Amino acid sequence: MSDRTKVAVIGSGNIGTDLMIKILRLSERLEMAAMVGIDPDSDGLARAGRLKVATTHEGIDGLVKMDEFADVEFVFDATSAGAHRHHDQVLRGLGRTVIDLTPAAVGPYVVPPVNLDEHLEAQNVNMVTCGGQATIPIVAAVGAVTPVHYGEIIASISSRSAGPGTRANIDEFTETTSSAIERVGGAARGKAIIVLNPAEPPLIMRDTVHCLVSDADTEAITASVEAMVGRVQAYVPGYRLKQKVQFEAVTSDDPLRSLMPSEVTGTPTKVSVFLEVEGAAHYLPAYAGNLDIMTSAALRTAERIADHRTEGPTR
Repeated sequence: MSDRTKVAVIGSGNIGTDLMIKILRLSERLEMAAMVGIDPDSDGLARAGRLKVATTHEGIDGLVKMDEFADVEFVFDATSAGAHRHHDQVLRGLGRTVIDLTPAAVGPYVVPPVNLDEHLEAQNVNMVTCGGQATIPIVAAVGAVTPVHYGEIIASISSRSAGPGTRANIDEFTETTSSAIERVGGAARGKAIIVLNPAEPPLIMRDTVHCLVSDADTEAITASVEAMVGRVQAYVPGYRLKQKVQFEAVTSDDPLRSLMPSEVTGTPTKVSVFLEVEGAAHYLPAYAGNLDIMTSAALRTAERIADHRTEGPTR
């Protein structure tokens, strides 16, 4: 255990609790040192106590006063965008690395199979959003073959899996994800939509990605998308294509044509990719793939940064 990097999780809601369980069950590189919340009666803190993880219900102030904090190197923030800005100021001042699971976007966006190795030295990294983690790899995969002039994603998650933090951050979700579609996915323009689906029984996370391109080598794009799906599946086994990649010509009278640059000639193509994410059910049931892809991406990011700092950049 002594060679493991000690970590704390702030946020005892759905995302933070799922992440804690993943660290305890799956990680050979990280060790849970503390679970932090603000509600002493939260299920997350109660579960942490049963799992012999030190807890505090006094938020960031309680964390820095804990004896366990002295050994903590990484702090995962699974609270809200507004709270994260204060947490970041405190933790940076104390020399801790922050893995941000809120859409605050204080640090650089990180989507592991796309750009993780570019940000291994950052003191704060932002995991975008669950929808971003599911869809931005696909935008990047299309963009690796041909420029993406416009990328649009629709993330549909069960309303049961959306805790108060997620619901409070809907505007930040769309803004942060749209920005990351451009800055990480490489699209010239990006748009993100989230749907909280109230269906009963709860439906599994579904994601749709639409990319407008002017040059569509369908075989190359399909191969690139399928290869990217495999890279995401390496850390999110429940991530998969629902059907084959779809291609549709955008005719001159199609309203989508207005989203293409005026200098583009010929007939553009809409590339559509349909995904679903089945959760590992570490905390909520398998329909909550939005938890799984977010916490799995954060776990992979922290482990890679820890390895980099231990073994050096030539690893």
